[in-house]
Amino acid sequence: MLQMRLACTAWRWHTGTQWIRHCPATGLSSCFRRTYVAYPAEGKRGELDISAIPPERIRNFSIIAHIDHGKSTLADRLLELTGVISKTGKNKQVLDKLKVERERGITVKAQSVSMFYEHKGQRYLMNLIDTPGHVDFSYEVSRSLAACQGTILLVDAAQGIQAQTVANFYLAFGEGLSVIPMLNKVDLPTAEPERAAKQIESAFEIEADRILKISAKTGLGVEQVLPAVIEQTPPPSGSEDKPFKALLFDTWYDTYVGVVCLMAVKDGSIRRGDKIVSSHSGTKYEVMEVGVMHPEQTPTTQLRVGQVGYIVCNMKSIAEAHVGDTFYRDKFPVEALPGFVPAKSMVFAGVFPIDAGEFDRLNESIQKLTLNDSSVSVHKETSAALGQGWRLGFLGTLHMDVFRQRLEEEYDTNILITSPTVPYQIKYRDGTFKFIRTPADFPDANVMNDYVESTMEPFVTSTLIFPEKYLGSMLELCTAHRGELQNHTFIDESRVMLKCRLPMAEIVTDFFDKLKSKSQGFASFDYEEAGYDASDLVKMEVLLNGEAVDALAAVMHKSSVVVAGREIASRLKDVIRRQLFDIIIQTTANGKIVARETVKQLRKNVTAKCYGGDITRKMKLLNKQKEGKKRLKRIGKVDLPHEAFLTIVKRAE
Repeated sequence: MLQMRLACTAWRWHTGTQWIRHCPATGLSSCFRRTYVAYPAEGKRGELDISAIPPERIRNFSIIAHIDHGKSTLADRLLELTGVISKTGKNKQVLDKLKVERERGITVKAQSVSMFYEHKGQRYLMNLIDTPGHVDFSYEVSRSLAACQGTILLVDAAQGIQAQTVANFYLAFGEGLSVIPMLNKVDLPTAEPERAAKQIESAFEIEADRILKISAKTGLGVEQVLPAVIEQTPPPSGSEDKPFKALLFDTWYDTYVGVVCLMAVKDGSIRRGDKIVSSHSGTKYEVMEVGVMHPEQTPTTQLRVGQVGYIVCNMKSIAEAHVGDTFYRDKFPVEALPGFVPAKSMVFAGVFPIDAGEFDRLNESIQKLTLNDSSVSVHKETSAALGQGWRLGFLGTLHMDVFRQRLEEEYDTNILITSPTVPYQIKYRDGTFKFIRTPADFPDANVMNDYVESTMEPFVTSTLIFPEKYLGSMLELCTAHRGELQNHTFIDESRVMLKCRLPMAEIVTDFFDKLKSKSQGFASFDYEEAGYDASDLVKMEVLLNGEAVDALAAVMHKSSVVVAGREIASRLKDVIRRQLFDIIIQTTANGKIVARETVKQLRKNVTAKCYGGDITRKMKLLNKQKEGKKRLKRIGKVDLPHEAFLTIVKRAE
């Protein structure tokens, strides 16, 4: 009888924390209360049924902030508050699912999660997207904001407004989102919430009395966050009566089901078994599963207008997924959504397998990883020294380093990455332009003299925020990197915002490290593209015994050639193994030798067997050895190890 009673008992939501237990066999019901958070009822296949939540009670919002201002920690507290995860005290960066994120302590990939929250007696579906804070991952932020109607602007009460805070605010402002300002870490001894609130009011024209003061680590004031989001964020627009239309804003690859698509439903609804079509390719797919991230993939009965969730639609080929694509129901075409502006790569680097036999496996790994990071551009490339590989475009040097680490850790690959370069432009005298993405594309000296009118390099408008006492050091740093100072303003009585125009090539090396060193870690940095300007560029080549090594060539400003050439020649001398003949290392630019180093030959003591005797005997042996060395030098090849390339990529200690 007990087993029958348990089997026939159904659990359903009523109001508040009140639950009704109903037995279909007897028709009897009883109600009781529990203190834990309730979840929606399950469908026949164990799927969450969220169809009872109308679009008016859906809130799609994100958290934006400068790096290390507490976005992921706040997301952890909200997940605990809504019962998505238990309050174990061990919840740290739950939404940072990648190994590289946990190792570095930063968010590099936007993650979404759906929560259920009761407010004023009504149940709300809260879709949260946790975004990265570093400038190199701003494309992740812009894509995430397209699926939201509101955003939490989080500012560290101890550090105040930082460079990426300003950049992210204007991204959200440009999307027309409702911005909810909050001060985090108000419990710290060094916190100055009044000063930080004045900065927000001065920089963004937001009234100070609207700013919530919280501590995500201790949970202080966190219970005010979701009510503020509900009251200040508008519900998603759209109609359930219109045909299904959804925006694809993220994808990832699953070994068992293929490509998983994360979509924001703009109109209509979708459920398992429906057929949808891609506006980009016209390919038809059958929906195998729909669901929400809770925080892992959780199937639901359907996805309705205003909801953000994933769709598994038997998409097996990686090339079929296009971020920004519009999907619609089969035989009910709709007007495609604007999508996203493609990410413009700011830094290029060559990627080559250490073992040539791993080329195909590395190719598949890059395809799968770029599916999860659509801001990376991929072009195949061949190097005489390194063999077949790829020329990848990234949004910055940190982006490049994270991509390399993910390739090595997630796909167990062993790769070599060449030194980063930026895309240059060549203007010919006939008015045509040519993009230079690799040093091999740069014209030689004869073509430069006869056909090229000017060379141009990309510039960025950078924003630096730092304490006033470091103003002199920051001005000196920008000037040393060929920067053009534009203006500087005081955002409060002790902090300065400096605007400076810098060549992109100057900030892809060690600019950020010098910035932190000169400001003792207090300065923050952000930049945006500012077009191309004419610049005196040259191609520096490395010669080994007169033969150019294409993988070590670089394009740079003329003023940097001498220093860079001497440094590269010196480092190569330390790593190239000695041969039976002299190895002459030279760096050249515009046909002139910039620097030279010599790796001395290994030689046998051929006169060791001569004990005394005439000097002519010894000279005969030495001359015979010299002739042999000359002949060997003509036919011998320099063995250039991979360490030589790595030393160029890595800065000297």
